[in-house]
Amino acid sequence: MEALLQWCSGLVGPAAGKVLSLSAVAGDASFRRYYRLSGCEPTRIAVFAPPDKERNLEFTRIAAMLREAGVCAPEVLAHDRANGFLLLSDFGDTLLLGALDASSVDELYARALDTLVHIQAAATARDGWQLPAYSEALLLQEMELFPVWYLEGLLGIALDATEKALLLELFARLVASAREQPQVFVHRDYHSRNLMLLADGALGVIDFQDAVTGPVTYDLVSLLRDCYVEWPAARVDAWAASFASRAVAAGSMRPVPADTFRRWFDWMGVQRHIKVLGIFARLWLRDGKPGYLRDLPLVMRYTLDVADAYPETAAFAQWFRTRVQPLAQARDWYRAR
Repeated sequence: MEALLQWCSGLVGPAAGKVLSLSAVAGDASFRRYYRLSGCEPTRIAVFAPPDKERNLEFTRIAAMLREAGVCAPEVLAHDRANGFLLLSDFGDTLLLGALDASSVDELYARALDTLVHIQAAATARDGWQLPAYSEALLLQEMELFPVWYLEGLLGIALDATEKALLLELFARLVASAREQPQVFVHRDYHSRNLMLLADGALGVIDFQDAVTGPVTYDLVSLLRDCYVEWPAARVDAWAASFASRAVAAGSMRPVPADTFRRWFDWMGVQRHIKVLGIFARLWLRDGKPGYLRDLPLVMRYTLDVADAYPETAAFAQWFRTRVQPLAQARDWYRAR
C-alpha cells in the first residue's frame, strides 16, 4: 500500500492542511484491492490490480466506451500499467443492493434497466480495439466450472459417462440459445453489487473489465435474477417483458415472439447460474473466500426453477434434484428458502 500511496502522491496534491492517506474499501471476488484516497478534494479511489491477473488495460478502454455512451462509469484518471495501479473517480460506498426493498425496487430497477439500454447501445470497438466475442468456446469454458468446482470439488460428485453426456447436451442447448440472440455490448456481471447510488442521484456502473459482445438477455437476467437478492417471479417476468419492448425500441434487437424472448432469458440464466455455482465454489476452495457459499442455495433455486419449466431441460432438472440437491442440503452452508 505504501508504493500505491507514493504513486498517488505524485499525481494528486493534498488539500490545504490535509495529509494524503489510503483506507481500504470493500473489495470483490477478484484479486483487485480498492482504497479511498483521502486528504484531497475530491476523494478518489486507488486500485491495486495485479497486472498478471487482472484486465487493467481492458478496464480503461471499456470505461471510456461506456462513458462515451452516456453510462456513469468511473473516470480513469491515471494508470500505471507496469505496477497495476489505477486512480479512479470516487463513486462513494452505496451499493444498489443495500437500497433495494419491496417499495424501492421498481424505481431503482427502472433506472438500472434504463442504464442497461445505454450499455447495449455502446460501441463495441474503439481506437482499433474491440470487445471479445462471447463465443461458443467461452460459454462452454464458463459452464465447465460447474462440474469441476461445484460438483466434484465442493460436493464430491464424480460424474459417470451418462451424467457427462447429460451435461454436454444441456451445455450445447444453452450455447445455441445464447448464440442465436442479438449480440450487443455485455457488461457480464451486471447486478446489485456492481451498481452504485451516487450522491447526485446517478447510478454508477463498476466492475466491467470482462465485458464482451454477447447475448441481449445476459445482463438482463444477471440483474433480475441477481445471485444476491430474489424477487417474486411475477415481478421479474414483468420487468423482463418491459425491457424486451425497450430493447426493440432502442434498436438492440429485432421484434421476436414473447415466448422466444422468455426462453432466451430463462436459458441465459441457466448458463450464468451454473457458471456461478462453479465460481462461488472455486472462491472458497481455491481462494479461501467462504462468504459466497451462503449465496449458493439461491443460485441453485434459480437453476432448478427454470430447468423444471422446459421439457428440453426436464432430464437435467430431475438429475439435479435427485443427485445434486441432497448433497448440497447436507452442507452447513445450505439454507432453505
